[in-house]
Amino acid sequence: MNAWAAVAQIASGLNVVLLAALCVVWARNALRFRSKHPLGLLVFGALLLVENALSVYYYTLDPTLSVWFATSVPDIVWRATMVVHVVETFAVGFLLWVTVD
Repeated sequence: MNAWAAVAQIASGLNVVLLAALCVVWARNALRFRSKHPLGLLVFGALLLVENALSVYYYTLDPTLSVWFATSVPDIVWRATMVVHVVETFAVGFLLWVTVD
């Protein structure tokens, strides 16, 4: 595994944690206010959480794909994947900051 892969995996894991925190806040707000806005945010956050959790699973735990990701994926693909995950981490982090502020 190379450094690009490690950064992508760490960013995906961090996204899972940040999105879980956002989903808790949005679920609480959806139950409290009975409004479509926090419900929409909750659905969005839950779907993004599932996407990132699947990424972490496939990168690290899946017996077939984790080996393929670690050995056969070219660096250019890992760089692109890493950029997407890191940009998403900054976006979700900013969204968390705005939400809890």
